[in-house]
Amino acid sequence: MVVRMNAPIKNKLLKGETGEWEIVIGMEVHAQVLSQSKLFSGASTTFGAEPNNNVSFIDAGFPGMLPVINEKCVEQAVRTGLGLKAKINLRSLFDRKNYFYPDLPQGYQISQYKDPIVGEGEVLIDLKDGESIKVGIERLHLEQDAGKSLHDQHPDHSFVDLNRSGIALMEIVSKPHMRTSEEAAAFLKKLRAIVRYLGTCDGNMDEGSMRADVNVSVCRVGGYDEFRKTGSFKSLGTRCEIKNVNSMRFIAQAVEYEARRQIEVIEGGGTIAQETRLYDSKLGETRSMRSKEEAHDYRYFPDPDLLPLEFEQSWVDAIAKTLPELPDEKKARFMQSGLSPYDASVLVGERELADYYEELAKGVDAKAAANWLNNEIVGRLNRDGLSITDVPVSAAANNAIIQMIFDQTISGKIAKDLLDVVWTEGGDPRQVVEARGMKQVTDTGAIDAAIEAVIAANPDKVEEVKAKPKLSAWFVGQVMKQTGGKANPAAVNAALKTRLNLPDEG
Repeated sequence: MVVRMNAPIKNKLLKGETGEWEIVIGMEVHAQVLSQSKLFSGASTTFGAEPNNNVSFIDAGFPGMLPVINEKCVEQAVRTGLGLKAKINLRSLFDRKNYFYPDLPQGYQISQYKDPIVGEGEVLIDLKDGESIKVGIERLHLEQDAGKSLHDQHPDHSFVDLNRSGIALMEIVSKPHMRTSEEAAAFLKKLRAIVRYLGTCDGNMDEGSMRADVNVSVCRVGGYDEFRKTGSFKSLGTRCEIKNVNSMRFIAQAVEYEARRQIEVIEGGGTIAQETRLYDSKLGETRSMRSKEEAHDYRYFPDPDLLPLEFEQSWVDAIAKTLPELPDEKKARFMQSGLSPYDASVLVGERELADYYEELAKGVDAKAAANWLNNEIVGRLNRDGLSITDVPVSAAANNAIIQMIFDQTISGKIAKDLLDVVWTEGGDPRQVVEARGMKQVTDTGAIDAAIEAVIAANPDKVEEVKAKPKLSAWFVGQVMKQTGGKANPAAVNAALKTRLNLPDEG
């Protein structure tokens, strides 16, 4: 495995009219904490409730209402920090971040600024070419979400839904270590997998429970190396933030568009304004939203209603003991069993897929199980618009099918037909094979009889195959048809070579 730590790679540079450019990408990911109640109130976090149904007096910003910290949310943040191999700060502070929006009834957001609950960590992301990249995590802090403005309910008015107001968010801030759109998408995919494995966020991006702000800048080749040496962000160019992107595909598209836009502006003699932009997925472009705020614009100060958040190292250690096997560890174990880095990466991308594979692979060849899952099962899931949690055939049933292939009870072709039967009709695969007479024909007498029938019907082909032995594949196909696809292909091939006196290949 090749692990790169952010050195520029020639084929990942963007070409402009005046030369080549590097892209530099950082990300701020907002992950909704999995908890039954909000960060500072007892209101429900259930998704899909009627507007303003899950709102307490605290969430609505009523005067005199005091926040009370939700211990479960704190535990989930610590759990996530441990999963990111990050420093857990035993003392952190909540601050008020002051700004006005109609869906922010308090006029401020309770967040964490200088003293977050989680410090520096790292995420290892896997790319399609087998390369792995370490992306640094700057921090993780807890904050409350705002409500939601609804602009499509009335032709003349906007409405406000406060159901999201006060829901706990983990803002996970990366370092600017990503250099391509592929890396940015892979980072979010890996981060989503980690929090789902941990059970700290459901990662449902279509519901808004995980969304990303993507910071993009461009610089001349060597600018990033200068940043690494000096720590000065000036060498990276002016960054623009693309707000609230909610899919890996859109992140890749937004980064590509924004980087090329910035290059065109700079090469045209213009300057990049530091601003917040939105990505329009229909038009495939970013557009200006507002000028980018700095920390001083928010007038941060410690929240006077909340004491410093303090806990013991023993509490952190107890949480650490409950962590599940995470994607990187599971991938390493799968590779030790014989899987390629690519196959292992695909399987650990979703915890449910990895769990299904582990059950499927019991007692059978690991590579064969992975191929069957990726090609046959996932292929049918995609065809039917289902997820692995909806698969109609259990892992144990598929394990039985693979075992029957290896003990030559059925052929690979029959196995696919068998899967189709149990996929639509259910049933135990072994019983279906018995009931439908799907067992593979290995009896040499039956195979010899089928070969003789094919030879008798095609005497001209016999002479052709003797001149061109590779045409024996045609004979194998005809014999398979003669036996209804039940003959063992290897036995057919061996018998044909003997009967027609054909040389061994190679």
